[in-house]
Amino acid sequence: MMNESLTLPPFVHDLDVQALRALQAEAAQACQRAVFFHDTLKDGSAGPELAVIPPGVFEMGAPEPERRFGELPLHHVRIERPYALGRYTVTAEEFQRFEEACGFFWQEHLLRAEGRQPVINIDLATAQEYLNWLSLETGQHYRLPTEAEWEYAARAGSRSAYCFGAHLTCSEANVASFAPPQKAVSGWRRFLPFCVPFNRAVEVGSYPPNLWGLFEVHGNVWEFTSDRWTGPIDALSRKPAQGDWRVSKGGSWFEGALEARAAARKARFHHELDVNLGLRVLREL
Repeated sequence: MMNESLTLPPFVHDLDVQALRALQAEAAQACQRAVFFHDTLKDGSAGPELAVIPPGVFEMGAPEPERRFGELPLHHVRIERPYALGRYTVTAEEFQRFEEACGFFWQEHLLRAEGRQPVINIDLATAQEYLNWLSLETGQHYRLPTEAEWEYAARAGSRSAYCFGAHLTCSEANVASFAPPQKAVSGWRRFLPFCVPFNRAVEVGSYPPNLWGLFEVHGNVWEFTSDRWTGPIDALSRKPAQGDWRVSKGGSWFEGALEARAAARKARFHHELDVNLGLRVLREL
């Protein structure tokens, strides 16, 4: 039974670091889970490591000076129930268990990740197949997070552009450029002389976690959410997107820090395969 203090979610931006960590610990205790845990697969191996995310109210979206094409204006969102989110994006070695169990075959021309690198070049249907398999293996319900669930967990109580503050540094994320927003660039490598980013996704856990223990919520690879994209897919389009486009979050090694802000979002086609697109699992509690 849930603790009464969790029935009225707090406004997380009013809480200090200690209170935010206590909120997470309290939610985990109410769910009879450790703050960080994993489910066990049928063969006895560990599933993706998860972090309990507590209920709360937060400001989603970007303030007017920061807001860019396609981003949501600031608005309050209430997260009613706790959930568990992957501490990392799904790795190649985690996905390989699904490959072997279900006979999944890669198209030969696709680049593939290895080991603890984020799995890439999977489309939405394949991501859902993996989540269905994970649910059957563990007896729990795994799915993609909504955009609100993703952004709430990534912010971890922060109101700033990044969970670490107003700016992002090369010790905090794998992105293509750390230039200030007014000078930011997208596309191929741009970097400061003292800061040499990678031209690929790096192993998960290479950068510091946010306050609630999630790694690489900024940069490395974009992450699918379950939300459909509405409206034009880019600033040049005049008509709403045709077909099934989904919201992705987090930015990647290919774009600059501007695209890795907590409020940033990008339209990805449901059949899209890309070397900078992966997923993070949500497990319901």
